[in-house]
Amino acid sequence: MTSAELTRRIGFATAPPAALAWLCVLIFAGVVTFAKTSLPWLQIYPASGVIPLADWVNAAIDALVSVVEPVTRGIALLLEWPMLGLRDLLQWTPWPIALLAVALLAFHAAGLRLALLCGVALVYIALAGFWHQAMNTMALVGIAVPLSLTIGLAAGIWAQRTKIGAGIVPPTLDMMQTMPTFAYLIPLLVLFGFGPVVGLIASAIYACPPMVRNVRLGLTRVPSEIAEAARISGSSRYQQLFWVELPAAMAQIKVGINQTIMAALSMVIIASVIGGFDDIGWEVLSTMRKARFGESLLSGAVIVILAVVMDRISAAYAGRGRAQVGTTAKSWQLSPWTWATAGLVAFCLLLKALGLDLAIDGPAWAHEFAAWINTQLDGFVASSGQLLTDLKNAAFYYYLLPIRIGFSQAILPFTWGFTFTAEMQWGYWIALVLLTGLLILRGRWRSGGALMVAGYLLFFGLTALPWAVFFAWALLLAWQLGGCRLLLFVGGALAFILVTGMWERAMLSLYLCGAAVAMSFVLGASLGVWAAASGRVSAVLRPIADTFQTIPLFVFLIPVLMFFQVGEFTALLAIIAYAFVPALRYTENGLRQVSPQLIEVAVEQGCTKSQIFWQVKLPLAMPAILVGLNQTILYGFAMLVIAALVGTTGLGQQIFLALGAADTGLGLTAGLSMALLAMIADRMLQAIARQRFEGMQ
Repeated sequence: MTSAELTRRIGFATAPPAALAWLCVLIFAGVVTFAKTSLPWLQIYPASGVIPLADWVNAAIDALVSVVEPVTRGIALLLEWPMLGLRDLLQWTPWPIALLAVALLAFHAAGLRLALLCGVALVYIALAGFWHQAMNTMALVGIAVPLSLTIGLAAGIWAQRTKIGAGIVPPTLDMMQTMPTFAYLIPLLVLFGFGPVVGLIASAIYACPPMVRNVRLGLTRVPSEIAEAARISGSSRYQQLFWVELPAAMAQIKVGINQTIMAALSMVIIASVIGGFDDIGWEVLSTMRKARFGESLLSGAVIVILAVVMDRISAAYAGRGRAQVGTTAKSWQLSPWTWATAGLVAFCLLLKALGLDLAIDGPAWAHEFAAWINTQLDGFVASSGQLLTDLKNAAFYYYLLPIRIGFSQAILPFTWGFTFTAEMQWGYWIALVLLTGLLILRGRWRSGGALMVAGYLLFFGLTALPWAVFFAWALLLAWQLGGCRLLLFVGGALAFILVTGMWERAMLSLYLCGAAVAMSFVLGASLGVWAAASGRVSAVLRPIADTFQTIPLFVFLIPVLMFFQVGEFTALLAIIAYAFVPALRYTENGLRQVSPQLIEVAVEQGCTKSQIFWQVKLPLAMPAILVGLNQTILYGFAMLVIAALVGTTGLGQQIFLALGAADTGLGLTAGLSMALLAMIADRMLQAIARQRFEGMQ
């Protein structure tokens, strides 16, 4: 074989810069590995290079609080009054009246079936004795949602109408949506004081991005002919916006309203960790801490019910078309809905005038049922404890631990039953080099480079990987995927994590999130492929996926905590349960949207079903599947912070500790580090999806 043929087979003739760059990085990794003694600062970042950013932030916050505290406490007081007023109104209203009102609203939105669903759901809340806590939660949501909608509408209009807004709003939204939710609470706690108002403000901030994005998207999609007709008719900019463009974009805006409601409810539950309000989130958290899982399940079901009811009603309104302008009814006639509302108000006043106390507080059946659940759970754990322990240990020793600390430290007689001797380690490296060389000789240098990187990572583990090697890999990958712009972003983000002293914690978070995302994506994508191939399977999985997406985050902790106690395996299962849905949805949608004409052509060419799937459907659906992977990663990072409640380490633990100590600097530094990790993954996957999409044009 001549040198020219060897070069052609290796693939350097088609992509020499990329291949040579990866070769240089792999050589650099080998040099760093064998130079531990002479170049220790490339292994572990020196403490002398860490900047005390957390201390600086705390000093700045202390100075700011001394100036703005009267203003922030005044704002807190202004928000507290309507929230307490709404809470008192909801508590004053008899629960049958509130139930009928919600059922009436559901009937108006989507008919009898939804009204019955909502009615039965609220009956459970009342009969289980959680009506008081549920109404407190609804008081928070009832103020947070209008606040979010108002801010989101204004920000969406600003982003769509002005260049300054278009440059500022999108990156701000990215940061808001990737910043861990607990991190929102710490500076707000310092500025606004302890109490439910902090949860209200945090919910309003967290729930803004969906509204902003949908307002901007809706206004962008308004046909230019409509806007032009408004200008020709002499409308002012104000009239054109509020009388023409916003009504035309209302269908998309309604979707934003639905997502904002769900986000606000989810954040209100998370905000309960600061206490100060007897809401349903605090009920779940307090019973979980006391290991009273029967009560946790009953109260957790209330959170799910509230989420489902609010989601179904708001989604039903979002799916409805705009009301017709014309009507045959006379202006003085009242609609049946008006009469029904008036009847409910009159019935409510009658019940209160008669002094009928319809409250159900802690019924006996709920306590007995919770006690029965606890008894059954204790019995199951006692009888199956060894099986559960074996399952947890197997996943930890054979899956999680190698990713965390590598084969070199994970393979021990206690864990794997043998010692990873020096001879075995040399054999590992020799086999890895030979396989990599074989792939390169066959012209598959990308596969060979990926194999070498994966082998290096599995040998040393993510947490023991030299920071300089990880840095080099990430920068090279960013440059190849997105050019200098992505390279600068990834380099700046990793440098921030490094110099603020969060590198070790970030690797711990990345290891657990990466392990969970890998399993979530495999599970979700497999179910998506199955659902795309079978309408019956899709019909079964669709409501399950809908339910999983409406469940607030830390409800996922209850079932896994019941059986596996605290630990990283518990966090792994919780992340998988929360994050597999996007992979399922996007995989199914991507495969179903493949053109039937292309499939017919493949059939006519004599392709088998396997060939059609692997060579036609899967490549065409890959951009959508990559979006699903992107969302799975973001969901994994979001759940990772909640998993700190069950004893995980990493950035999530730092945020949770900072929340308990009101350490704004530590919380923001750790939260921003986690947000930057999520944004790095997001930007890289977007670049990959762009390349795949452009390749199909």
